[in-house]
Amino acid sequence: MFQYADHAPESLPVTSSIPSELPEEQETLAREVLVALEQQRIPFAVAGAYALLQHTGICRTTKDLDLFLASESWLPALRYLEGRGFHCEVCDPVWLAKVRRDDYFVDLITGMSNAVLSVDESWIRHAEPASVLGIPTRVLAPEELLVSKLFVTRRERFDGADIVHIIYGTAGNLDWGRILHHAGDHWEILLWALVLFRYVYPAQTHYVPAVLWQDLLDRFRTLVLEPDGQGKFRGSLIDDNMFAIDVKDWGLDDILQEYRSRRLSKMGMKADAPAPFPARNK
Repeated sequence: MFQYADHAPESLPVTSSIPSELPEEQETLAREVLVALEQQRIPFAVAGAYALLQHTGICRTTKDLDLFLASESWLPALRYLEGRGFHCEVCDPVWLAKVRRDDYFVDLITGMSNAVLSVDESWIRHAEPASVLGIPTRVLAPEELLVSKLFVTRRERFDGADIVHIIYGTAGNLDWGRILHHAGDHWEILLWALVLFRYVYPAQTHYVPAVLWQDLLDRFRTLVLEPDGQGKFRGSLIDDNMFAIDVKDWGLDDILQEYRSRRLSKMGMKADAPAPFPARNK
């Protein structure tokens, strides 16, 4: 006879519109950081779960607060917060710093981990007013929120559902030209996300303008019919772990490091330079 397990495996979070509560210590830290940055007039926009709630109505349990800043605001923000008694650390100079207290933290983000996309002042300028944890502030506009998720395509995390929910939640009332501008040479990733949207919501295909469908599909058709024999391998921009064998064993282009080095150079930093706020030992 077959034996049945006496318990079900741990389930993944389910999309919901039911608000969730944060631990008191986490909420206190998030509020204090928001108030401090607002008082100092450091330009930033809230992203992550709070921006997704604003534009889609989806409530997601989150362990942190994501704040997007342009690179020129990043170190001044960290220095100011450190001076106010917060523990700050740069986890990756390309894109991520954390403001910590005990087991809780706030993320300060300047771009994507693969260095393809970076936050500039336009991301903050287009941000929309919102109340986050009772603090008047701003959240990323739906266009920038969508773009911020284009490369979250890793094995352990995939934000494709967020992208299609943003398009559905806004009924496609988006500045598509701005989205296309942000995507730049990586428009194929945008097309991939739009095909997913079309698959999920076939009755709402028109939420994506016909002229955009035509433009991207024409570009794609040209690439397929006239392939670039010198095109570089780009798998590591999607997931450097899953595509590690291509670079390390098969000798294909390490384009991820090219992008990261270029990003650090623009920020006036070197890859081997010590972090201004080194991460503490765990």
